[in-house]
Amino acid sequence: MSVQVFIENVQTEVPVGPEMHRLIERVIAAAAEQERLSSGEVSILLVDDREIQRYNARYRGVDQPTDVLSFSMLEGDSLPDQGIPILLGDILISMPRAVSQAAEYGHSLERELGFLVVHGFLHLLGYDHDTPEAEREMFARQESVLTRLGLFR
Repeated sequence: MSVQVFIENVQTEVPVGPEMHRLIERVIAAAAEQERLSSGEVSILLVDDREIQRYNARYRGVDQPTDVLSFSMLEGDSLPDQGIPILLGDILISMPRAVSQAAEYGHSLERELGFLVVHGFLHLLGYDHDTPEAEREMFARQESVLTRLGLFR
């Protein structure tokens, strides 16, 4: 078994082809392997800034666009028994923001998209960056996945 990834592109500003779909699937697979997650389902919604701003305002009370939002379906501190596929949750990614951040940070769109996918995925699993210790752990896990996939800054 493996983690199933459902991708929907609802924005038109940034072309999204099969290679980006494969990248997203590779990132989720590598992160799931690292986290020893053998099954599950995750939905990825590729949106524009206006759409992610609506979600950010509604669910976080922040009326501005952001790069990635995660909506976990898991409750508690541990993953349930791995006997059946687990609905992990949804990840929304602003593709225009991914393009602008890639340019700002001086790396490829693939690297930025990979970062946003693994960042969102780890949030679904309960990781956060609300303390310095938690941030170090989460970002180390992100970098481990990205490095393994050759997605360097």
